[in-house]
Amino acid sequence: QVQLVESGGGLVQAGGSLRLSCAASGLTVSNYNMGWFRQAPGQEREFVAAISRSGSSTYYTDSVKGRFTISRDNAKNTVSLQMNSLKPEDTAVYYCAAGSFGRTSSAYAYWGQGTQVTVSS
Repeated sequence: QVQLVESGGGLVQAGGSLRLSCAASGLTVSNYNMGWFRQAPGQEREFVAAISRSGSSTYYTDSVKGRFTISRDNAKNTVSLQMNSLKPEDTAVYYCAAGSFGRTSSAYAYWGQGTQVTVSS
């Protein structure tokens, strides 16, 4: 059974940092492109970042470029999202996903349950 389990969310003040981790079981992350998405209350799920299987290519939505960094550790079967200079508008539930390399939810076959990130002003 495939499981993606996110951790590292929490409450942080604006300007602070958080590091989200996604631990995979039942699949080998090195065989998948990995992505992070987020969903704020009353809004649709949106793409945040993606990383290719090798880690050589990364992709970010414009609003997080220069602040967020996606990385992967294939040996540990994990993917991480380092979030710096957080803003209140980054508040959302963050989801890890495994699948094809892309910006759309439909590109990803497997999803975690999400972790809440709340940024206070």
